[in-house]
Amino acid sequence: MSPKQKRLLTRIIVALVIFFAIIIVEEAGLLRAAFGSPGDVYAEFALFLIPYLIAGYDVIASAFRNLFRGHALDEDFLMTVATFGAFALVLFPHTEPHMAEGAAVMLFFQVGELFQSYAVDKSRKSIADMMDIAPEFANVMEEGKLKQVDPFELAPDDEFIVMPGERIPLDGIILTGDSQIDTAALTGESVPRTARPGDEVISGCVNLTGKLTVRATKPFEDSTVSRILELVENAAEKKARTENFITRFARVYTPIVVGVAAVLAIVPPLLLGGDW
Repeated sequence: MSPKQKRLLTRIIVALVIFFAIIIVEEAGLLRAAFGSPGDVYAEFALFLIPYLIAGYDVIASAFRNLFRGHALDEDFLMTVATFGAFALVLFPHTEPHMAEGAAVMLFFQVGELFQSYAVDKSRKSIADMMDIAPEFANVMEEGKLKQVDPFELAPDDEFIVMPGERIPLDGIILTGDSQIDTAALTGESVPRTARPGDEVISGCVNLTGKLTVRATKPFEDSTVSRILELVENAAEKKARTENFITRFARVYTPIVVGVAAVLAIVPPLLLGGDW
C-alpha cells in the first residue's frame, strides 16, 4: 500500500470503531437517558458527525473545490449531497433523521475508494513490470566481434547470441549451448526451464546460466513479447475509451438524477401537502 492508502485505511478503521461505539451506546438507550428527548437526537447528530468527518473530510473538500472550479457534478459531489441530506433531516421535526445512514454511506464509499485505488496501483505495477520484459538489444557476430543491434533489425533465420543474465530478444531455436531459462515473466512458472540445442525459446525470457546461440524463427514484431506488449497497450487504450464514455455519460446522468431528486424533495410537500 502507498502512504496515502495507509492513511485512508487508518481513517476508515478509526471511523468504524467510533461508528460502532455510537451504535452500541444508542441501542443501549444511554443517549436518551442522558439527554432526554429530543436531546438524544441532537446528541446522536453530533456524535455521528465525528466518524463522518474522519472518513469523508477529503470527499467533502473535493466536492467544494470542484464546485468552485465548475466541475461540481462528480461522485464526490453526489456523495456529499446525499450524506448532507441524511444529516440535515434532523432540522425537520416531523421526519426521521438518518445520521447513522449518512455516516455509514460515507464509510462504505471510502472503503470502495480504497479498494479501487489499491486495484489500480496493482494494475499499473503489473503493466510496468510487463513493459520491462521488452528486450532492448540483440547480440550478433559481425567480423568475429559481438555487436549489439536493435531486435527489429533481425529477420527469421538470423542468428543471435544470448549471454547469461540477458533477455532473449526474439523467438527462436537454440543452435548451441545449454542453459536454464527463467520464464516467470511470461508464464508465471517459478522453476527455471532447462534449454538445450533444438529447443524452442521465446522472447522476453531470461537466460540464466549458459551462453546460447539461437536462430530466429520470427521477426521481432511477431515475437511473443511483442504480441504481449501489443495486447497490454490495446487493453489500456480500450480502458481509456471506456472511461471517456463513462465520463461523458456522467455529465448527462448526474444532473438528471440531482434534478429529479430535488423535484421529489420539493414538489410533493408544496403541492400535495406531504411531509418534507
